[in-house]
Amino acid sequence: MKPADHPEFFRLPPPPGRSRESSIRLDENGRFWHEGEPVAHPGMAKAFASWIARHPDDGRFILSNGYDWSYFTVDDAPFFVQSLRLEGSGASVLLSDGSEEPLEADSLEIGARDALYVRVKGGAFQARFTPAAQSAIGPLLVDSPSGESPTAPPRIRVNGREYPVKNRE
Repeated sequence: MKPADHPEFFRLPPPPGRSRESSIRLDENGRFWHEGEPVAHPGMAKAFASWIARHPDDGRFILSNGYDWSYFTVDDAPFFVQSLRLEGSGASVLLSDGSEEPLEADSLEIGARDALYVRVKGGAFQARFTPAAQSAIGPLLVDSPSGESPTAPPRIRVNGREYPVKNRE
């Protein structure tokens, strides 16, 4: 049992002389920064990516390893789709935290600069596609039905169903 398993874990004050606020930041490209410098150690960046959660009371982004936690800043999305695995007529996403899950095609959105986003972790978080992962979605794209406006949103086909890719709010 880890301390984070205790219901009051996220309400405990920080250790003496410390704060729950941190200078850790996750940029829009999926890179972690600390005190204005990029996190250079790949193991540390991988650990940070696997510790992402939301505080249960205020919903802010936190890093929690089960023994301690702190707030951190997310510039865009907290997770990143590193690659796409096409499986028959379906697809799954491989995420920046090392997990894999089915592509939730009905949640795809296009954001600024044509960046592609999808809901992950049971819909609790957004993930931004890396450029490589976004280009891998090409085989799922389908032609718009004839007569549809040229400005209609793109569509993808997953598991035999078509889904429009919505604009991100």
